[in-house]
Amino acid sequence: MRALSWNIQWGRGADGVVDLERTVAAIRDAGPLDVICLQEVARNFDGLPGGAGEDEVAFLAAAFEGYAPVFGAAVDVPGRRGGRALFGNLLLSRLPVGQVFRHMLPAPADDSVPSMQRACVEAVVGTERGPLRFMTTHLEYYSQRQRRAQIAALRALQAEAAGHAAAPAPAKNGGSACFAAWPRPASAILCGDFNCEPGSEEHASLQAAIAKGVPAWCDAWPLCRPGLPHPPSVGLHGADWPDHAFCCDFFFVSADLAARVRAVEVLAGTAASDHQPVVLELAD
Repeated sequence: MRALSWNIQWGRGADGVVDLERTVAAIRDAGPLDVICLQEVARNFDGLPGGAGEDEVAFLAAAFEGYAPVFGAAVDVPGRRGGRALFGNLLLSRLPVGQVFRHMLPAPADDSVPSMQRACVEAVVGTERGPLRFMTTHLEYYSQRQRRAQIAALRALQAEAAGHAAAPAPAKNGGSACFAAWPRPASAILCGDFNCEPGSEEHASLQAAIAKGVPAWCDAWPLCRPGLPHPPSVGLHGADWPDHAFCCDFFFVSADLAARVRAVEVLAGTAASDHQPVVLELAD
């Protein structure tokens, strides 16, 4: 199974030009993919540099026919031309999608820096080994206070899912279909732009033990490349941000999946965003 995670910067390349066709081409160049997780996807959002208020969700869903699209807006505000302006995370799955969750992440007040609302999209997908949760997110950049709270929330979501997996609620006999029992396993893949570097406090705290019986998050890179530093996922192609190359885009897997991680690769060749795509390969 192969999955890709990428902060596409609403299709804006290192050259400052928004070109979603280029974005799509770069994703296709990554080879066969079962799940595609994208951050910074916009819909009707005027004012983004280089953009024209495109419906990027519709464009990307049409480009990847046969993939089920799951969009979760973190920012939801009035559009300048009417309607709602949305900005968030898009998950595209070739695998069957069961239950979907759109989690708004906490944002405790911090008047020292700018910030925006953040979210995590979670989808339970069907695999040959059973259901698996895919989660994609984009954490706060400026406010460390908010980023820490968001990491705590991602840990809490893992504990919640493990609790549901261990003690699933029964379906309501003869009741509303809303009370149907859907699987939500502890086994999960978490990816996105975490706006922290390897070895940082946030990177370490996300991976700390959670609770007895709850598989903790594990950075997938050292599982298959032990002892090797993370390659940079930003700062490679002369974009106006950042001023140096480093890694802030990761795949994490629940500890029960660690032995199945076969490869993690940063695709350094494309300049279609200020970030690079990251691909995870998991043994079937």
